[in-house]
Amino acid sequence: MSIARKEPTASILENGLVLVTGGYNGITYLSSAELYNSSTGTWTATGNMSVARYFHTASTLANGLVLVAGGAISSGIYLNSAELYNPSTGTWTTTTNMSVARGHQTASILENGSVLVASGCNPAYLNSAELY
Repeated sequence: MSIARKEPTASILENGLVLVTGGYNGITYLSSAELYNSSTGTWTATGNMSVARYFHTASTLANGLVLVAGGAISSGIYLNSAELYNPSTGTWTTTTNMSVARGHQTASILENGSVLVASGCNPAYLNSAELY
């Protein structure tokens, strides 16, 4: 990894690479993303997210895109934004915002392909959920 980071996400892509996104390096919050190739043990930079974030979720969708949602950009400033990573192009596209800003949430892919984003905080603890 070219940048030390805590609180990133790691998602396995259809091509077997691992996408690591965001986090915090002790100085700044990160928008950068990197790909790990377990066959070669190498890291490669890929496109940056549109917003730096940590305490977010990342879900690999059935169509191969990765949905990154929520998180925080600094202590106590939570996000409702979401974006999609396209592994074929290495680029990010913003998508519909969540109805509530949240970090520390969970995200689960449902049988129908939707993503359930639930709980978290902003900074109050949340008991809400929403579908993507």
